[in-house]
Amino acid sequence: DCRQYTNRSCEECLKNVTCLWCASSGRCMEYPVRRILPPADLCELRSARWGVCWVNFEALIIAMSVVGGTFLIMLGVCCCCCCCKKKSKKQVLGPDKDDERAARERERRRVRQEERRAEMKSRHDEIRRKYGTV
Repeated sequence: DCRQYTNRSCEECLKNVTCLWCASSGRCMEYPVRRILPPADLCELRSARWGVCWVNFEALIIAMSVVGGTFLIMLGVCCCCCCCKKKSKKQVLGPDKDDERAARERERRRVRQEERRAEMKSRHDEIRRKYGTV
């Protein structure tokens, strides 16, 4: 039972991992496991100690927020760098397979169109010769 360490020391109280030390009141109590943070009526965050005596919950929340935010920013920067690097690498290497395939298809269409034009021109020339309009 954690209450037996009330009015003793923080170190004695926190030897049991289920205990929470409230520095302002000098009480040792069971950690409210149903809640992530201890409620303010039980103990203020700046006075609550759990695990170690030298870190209060307020400092722990701030430190974790800073570390988490820094990690997210670094992750975002890395993603942006990777995307930019991929784009520049793609431009340096030249067209990829899809671009080459599309270019070959355009060239085939252009050649077929030229052949059709030449065929139509020869038909028109034959018709003109036949009727003597040339």
